[in-house]
Amino acid sequence: MVHSGSTRYDSASRQLDQAVARTAAGARSAVGSVAVVAALFGAVPPVDFRWLAPMLVLHFTWTALFARVFWRKRPLPHLLVAGDVAITVALCLAQIHLVAPEALFTGSSWVAGLVTMTVVMAGVTWRPRTAVPVGFAVAAAFAVGVRLATPSGDVHTTLGIHLVQLLAIVLLMTLLRRSAASADTFLRERARAEISLMVERLRREDELRQVGSVHETSLHTLTMVGLGTYDEPSPTLRAQVATDLAALDKLRDQPGADPAPIALDALLDEVAGRATGLDVHRSLTPETVPGDVAERFARAVTEALANVALHAGVQEADLSSERRDGEIHVEIADAGRGFDQHRLPSDRFGVRGSILDTMRSLPNGGAQISSGDRGTRVSLWWRP
Repeated sequence: MVHSGSTRYDSASRQLDQAVARTAAGARSAVGSVAVVAALFGAVPPVDFRWLAPMLVLHFTWTALFARVFWRKRPLPHLLVAGDVAITVALCLAQIHLVAPEALFTGSSWVAGLVTMTVVMAGVTWRPRTAVPVGFAVAAAFAVGVRLATPSGDVHTTLGIHLVQLLAIVLLMTLLRRSAASADTFLRERARAEISLMVERLRREDELRQVGSVHETSLHTLTMVGLGTYDEPSPTLRAQVATDLAALDKLRDQPGADPAPIALDALLDEVAGRATGLDVHRSLTPETVPGDVAERFARAVTEALANVALHAGVQEADLSSERRDGEIHVEIADAGRGFDQHRLPSDRFGVRGSILDTMRSLPNGGAQISSGDRGTRVSLWWRP
């Protein structure tokens, strides 16, 4: 399931953030490794090894953590980036002990490259309201460190370059996130339209079955009477007429706005068959519900299955439905990676919007999600 919220509907934003973050983590590990080599080759007096050695060990350890995230294709932890910011600030302020004066004068120090990478990581990881002040603090720390090491050195040019880099990455990520948000909206509306079409198609099929039932019962009975099959009152005829009248009364009593209920099991079976990259094991009890109820169930199940396929790390899921204590229950379960729904960011639509809110907005409906190390179970219910 999702580790940060969503769903097929908001997967564009989430996948964008994750893809960019993993790429940045790979770049950070490469730049960090190069920086260690450059620091060792540039360690000439007055560089103090008593300062350089522990700082490089700490920096290399953090670089290894970034490499681990990149190779294992894991989400980039914000704490890892925050730690990187703290380490880079410490390196900047200690440049007087870590970098030769010649490298500081020419602006080619190994610390300068780390500052650029840290600014990029901040822009990739956080939204502008956090990335901008963090990036500015890193750039300012570098300028202060250079000024402490070489009081006559020019820090304004380097500071300006770092600020331009910061604004560029923040602007780029803002544009990318807005584009992904537009794609999310389009995918969300398209998925809802597909479900509506499925509901309407099943409703129409049910109407045709009812019309066919009338033809095979009432009209057939009238035809037999008209042909003179029954010359006198018959118990068989009376029973058949009673059955036909009951069928007509049932058809008449259905509301015009929703002329036919929906076979929920058929709709969920079709939804499960459309799940991409997932083998869904189905145990569905035949049940008929109003069209709007069926649509809510279908939307929630679609979202839950999409989350399994994208984030649970498994290729199988179980989908079941049954009537229990007067309520219709639908459950989606997997044995993959779980998540903590209480830590989901507020801007994630999938779990909250497409599952919980969708079912809870239905009168007499509800939803609950339980997740842990043994997998995730999404429970949906509605009481007629």
